[in-house]
Amino acid sequence: MAQAGSRIEVGYVARAHGIRGEICAIPHDPASTTLAGASAVWIGGRRYAIEQARETPKGVLLALEGLTDRTIAEGLRGQAVEVDRDEVDLRNGDILLTDLIGCQTRLADGTPWGEIVGLDLGPQVRLVIHQGGVERLLPLVDELVPAIDLEARVVTVDPPEGLPEEPVTP
Repeated sequence: MAQAGSRIEVGYVARAHGIRGEICAIPHDPASTTLAGASAVWIGGRRYAIEQARETPKGVLLALEGLTDRTIAEGLRGQAVEVDRDEVDLRNGDILLTDLIGCQTRLADGTPWGEIVGLDLGPQVRLVIHQGGVERLLPLVDELVPAIDLEARVVTVDPPEGLPEEPVTP
């Protein structure tokens, strides 16, 4: 699950590339240009300045300052790639998914429907919503999430009938 903070997870390290320690990073959002324009990334809690970034059909190739060994680059495989929040270019009306964590959900009539406690970042982004002892996974699509008010920290939802509910596990 993703969480809010001063750094934003934008992808993961897929593999090492070449013999000089470059990595291939896969963005969570295939349309994102954040990695190509960032000045630095965080991997495994360590900051790496980006010396060069090249977009390819299979991911973004990153040459990172201080990372010059393929073996070390291979050791980063599977780790999250984060950028400082201010490196993310948001256009008018755009939101960061992590900003939804902690928001209250309400039905269209105002009935409370729980709190967003996380995100399930699979092939389809789903909101992880807890209400009492119940967990719900609601796809983040316009039809089911018609309104988001980040200032009020309220997300209006229109869940389908029969949405599965699971007990919250500690």
